[in-house]
Amino acid sequence: MKALETETAFEVLAKAKILEKQGKNIIHLEIGEPDFDTPKNIKEAAERALDAGYTHYSPSSGMPELKQVIAEHISETRKLDVRPEEVVITPGAKPIMFFSMLALVNQGDEVLYPNPGFPVYESLIKFVGAKPVPIPLKEENEFGLDPECVKEKITGKTKMIILNSPENPTGGVLTHEQLKAIADCLENRDDVFVLSDEIYSRIIYEGKPESISQLPGMKEKTILLDGFSKTYAMTGWRLGYGVMRKDIAGKMAQLMTNSNSCTNTFVQMAGIEALKGPQTEVDKMVSEFRRRRQVIVDGLNKIDGVTCKKPHGAFYAFPNITATGMDSRKLGDRLMNDAGVAVLPGASFGDFGEGYLRLSFANSVENIKLALDRIEKSLMKL
Repeated sequence: MKALETETAFEVLAKAKILEKQGKNIIHLEIGEPDFDTPKNIKEAAERALDAGYTHYSPSSGMPELKQVIAEHISETRKLDVRPEEVVITPGAKPIMFFSMLALVNQGDEVLYPNPGFPVYESLIKFVGAKPVPIPLKEENEFGLDPECVKEKITGKTKMIILNSPENPTGGVLTHEQLKAIADCLENRDDVFVLSDEIYSRIIYEGKPESISQLPGMKEKTILLDGFSKTYAMTGWRLGYGVMRKDIAGKMAQLMTNSNSCTNTFVQMAGIEALKGPQTEVDKMVSEFRRRRQVIVDGLNKIDGVTCKKPHGAFYAFPNITATGMDSRKLGDRLMNDAGVAVLPGASFGDFGEGYLRLSFANSVENIKLALDRIEKSLMKL
């Protein structure tokens, strides 16, 4: 248990809530969830499912109806031949990370993961007794993976490589060339698996999302992780899934049986509506995120001591704050207490995140502009 870590976002949120109870006005740019409501058609589908009696167990790997729809969705969006028996549905997408480690990684194995990156990656690697091997994401490379760096870090002990695109916290998006170079590194390594975290695949601003699973020989080596939380503003519904080889899916289903039994049945019915119903609300949300992205990036680049690359996906800005002379944790605390703006320190996403902050632009343009004004005034006092 000592190896498990937490998510700083929830710690910062808790601190912000305490300050709000004391009467301080806080603008929340720390939490990574859409500020939109779940589309009405999805909520209505859940209500209909409740009335129809979808309140009992489903198979551990998920309801056949939803698995079929997910298989069709991934086949269409990733141009793969995916079958329902290759799909495992879980309460949220995080279990796919957890189960992938439990099923495939042994004590003493090595797992490559992006750094800065989602902190749960490193936490779970340590939890299963494996060695975390960070792959630095550098600003000069648009926070993309350097394939040569990946190649150098692969050893005989490597068992898994974690990819995340679009990426949290940087908003970076892996290119086809980068993915192909990584796939080439694994051409003769059938013992190495890729966990491809594509939870932000629908929130992309330039081009189309790429998946390493699309490349020759990689579908069999890849566990593709996706879900409903970000795309459909369904974070509290807890509905995610993984797509993987049939034999691995069987092990994942066993882990589901031993942990959660199954995923909520009426929520699974809502998931069918989410994928098959109209996508207009998703398109509107992404369009609004694109507008906010411009506002927050332009505003950050006008503040002395701050520079910010434009993210290509997700809904996070990852500004460079090294010129302020403060480390990211101290500056994060200052902005919370002095400016009333809750942000996350880059260091909470790994050692290579130091010198940056993560700002979620899942908030209104008005609040983003107010937050930028408060940040600028606070930094002027340094």
